[in-house]
Amino acid sequence: MAAENVIKMTPGPTRYAVSHAQDIVSTFFMFITPAIEKIILEMTNLHGFQKYGDKRKIVDETDLRTYIGLLILAGVYRSQGEATCSLWDAESGRAIFRATMSLKVFHTFSRMLRFDNRESRTARRVTDKLAAIREVWEKWVECLPYLYNPGPEVTVDEQLVPFRGRCPFRQYMPSKPVEYGIKIWVACDAQSSYAWKMQVYTGKLTSGGPEKNQGMRVVLDVTDGLRGHNVTCDNFFTSYELGQQLLKSKITMVGTVRKNKPELPPALLATRGREAFSSKFAFTPTITLVSFLPKKNKNVVLLSTLHKTAEISNREDKKPAIILDYNHNKGGVDNLDKVIGTYSCRRMTACWPLVIFYNIIDVSSYNAFVIWSQTDPTWMPDKRNKRRVFLEQLGKSLVTPHIQRRERLPHTAASAALVKAVQGAESSVPCEAVARAGKRRRCQFCPPQKGL
Repeated sequence: MAAENVIKMTPGPTRYAVSHAQDIVSTFFMFITPAIEKIILEMTNLHGFQKYGDKRKIVDETDLRTYIGLLILAGVYRSQGEATCSLWDAESGRAIFRATMSLKVFHTFSRMLRFDNRESRTARRVTDKLAAIREVWEKWVECLPYLYNPGPEVTVDEQLVPFRGRCPFRQYMPSKPVEYGIKIWVACDAQSSYAWKMQVYTGKLTSGGPEKNQGMRVVLDVTDGLRGHNVTCDNFFTSYELGQQLLKSKITMVGTVRKNKPELPPALLATRGREAFSSKFAFTPTITLVSFLPKKNKNVVLLSTLHKTAEISNREDKKPAIILDYNHNKGGVDNLDKVIGTYSCRRMTACWPLVIFYNIIDVSSYNAFVIWSQTDPTWMPDKRNKRRVFLEQLGKSLVTPHIQRRERLPHTAASAALVKAVQGAESSVPCEAVARAGKRRRCQFCPPQKGL
């Protein structure tokens, strides 16, 4: 291997992650740390006190974890586009939602959840558009590289979190399946799609001018700390200058190049007289360029600091090795979007900080699954839907403490039976706990006559 591709770190979960991943729940809470929970609880209770005064119930750690658990379970049941009230429906809903808390309490949590002090937000927002969730975001992003070492191939691309509400840095990207959303730069492991570093794009700089060399700046930011890896990126990021900067950090790069780049030689851009499946190469001491025609008059140009020779495969389409390597590693972030979208916990909301918080939960649950499956390879080896089972067990583990301390039984039979099963048949809730305040009703679990 070249000197630039000697990796110092061992790919996979770090020693800290292996030692602290005792079970599924502990693996997940390596990402949602106690420091993050403390900020959310303090700011949520502060907002509740400012709005309702002393009448507002204090939200504790169990309440927050229960809310996260219900979000994860809603994603497991593929209810992203489904109305929340249908999850609590007595006939068509899931029993575990009514067994955990009422729909009114869940909506209250969604409205009251805060990540910063609103009174000081205006001053902070002058210089930071992400002020409403900045502290939580920074503490969460710090955890990602400390828990997992990426393999030799790393993918850098953008992630668009769907959102059509009001947001000062909402993006419009017509090429994406969801055109409007919040853009996040992501560097992830190409093989496992573990999100290693993430950065929210907050739009233009406060000075008002456009950012120059944004693609190069993003790649250098999200690959900081890597050494000996190869980075795969698309034509938004790739440039000759970026390749030289990455080589200084012992990092190679493979990526497509836009044809308006001034460093491209004219001979590579010309397609006249060339046959389909033909390739042209250009070399410098550190860079290899290839021009490939997948069909007549259509040209694809790639730049690589990894490859040093004009190697062409034996396939029927005669694709160069540079293109094969690029196709093999370019989908790391796209696969991350796919697996997250399959069981996403996102709910309909007009509050953009909550959208980012939902994405934090989605990415954390997937990263935790990657660490857990690699830490314990014997866990469910024959299951094909391992991630769904992982999320379901995680969600049920998070809501169980709240069900155990519940004093009243829900009114649907299935949910009440679930509560009694969790709390234990011997210590079941008394029948008097079922009666509502106000109009008295006969308990549905007692016989119609006391003597029978």
